[in-house]
Amino acid sequence: MPDTQIAAQLFTIRDHIKTRADFEASMKKIRAIGYRAVQISTIGDIPDVTVKRIVDDNGLTICNTHVAYDDLLNRPDRVISQHEIWDCRHVAIGGMPLENRGSEDGFRRFAETANRIGETLAAAGLTFSYHNHSFEFVKFGGRTGLDLLLEETDPRYVQMELDTYWIQHGGGDPLAWIERVSGRMPVVHLKDMVMLPSDDGRGRQAMAEVGAGNLNFPAILAACQQAGVEWYAVEQDFCAGDPFDSLAISYRNLLSLGLS
Repeated sequence: MPDTQIAAQLFTIRDHIKTRADFEASMKKIRAIGYRAVQISTIGDIPDVTVKRIVDDNGLTICNTHVAYDDLLNRPDRVISQHEIWDCRHVAIGGMPLENRGSEDGFRRFAETANRIGETLAAAGLTFSYHNHSFEFVKFGGRTGLDLLLEETDPRYVQMELDTYWIQHGGGDPLAWIERVSGRMPVVHLKDMVMLPSDDGRGRQAMAEVGAGNLNFPAILAACQQAGVEWYAVEQDFCAGDPFDSLAISYRNLLSLGLS
């Protein structure tokens, strides 16, 4: 394992990792920024062994992944084999299917499926985590969807991959949620929130580089360390400029905040 816990979530540069040549060039850029780990997500149709070779050649580690729900449900052996090739033990899903999102029953049904997926992966020595957005903060009978997921999933089989921006976007408290999932979150997603001017004068929320917005990242990082987080994955779904520049800004700011 490299002597850093900071990773680049490759969804940030999803338009630059669709071909083998682009993936190789992008990994060179990621390493040049200073990152020594990446989270695999939305890459093109590149052989697993080729992905591993390119990552290794650039001094990078694959710390975790985002895997499609259909693959987790119907091709778990393929997922397990892939992660063996990549020497990666943390698997995550980027969200639940649309049909599960609108009701308490839908959340409960997804939790049942997540338990089964997680149990299968755990038997192979892998962890399985759920990545939140803001729709999980809709309340059903006084409890949020994320409350239901935590209550209905088995912590032996289902971990959490909390996203700081999306918690805030949903009206949640990132610090409180990080504390709540202590010991159950191997990877956290870091992105900041900034308010921008809008035509109606109300302002609008937008994603920003870590340290460039309004979230309390010194406190967030301290809470993550207390919660036993292993990897701090920088993700920015939408960037105002070059996504590599955004990853670089977040990386430098995290170093200045004492993460190494």
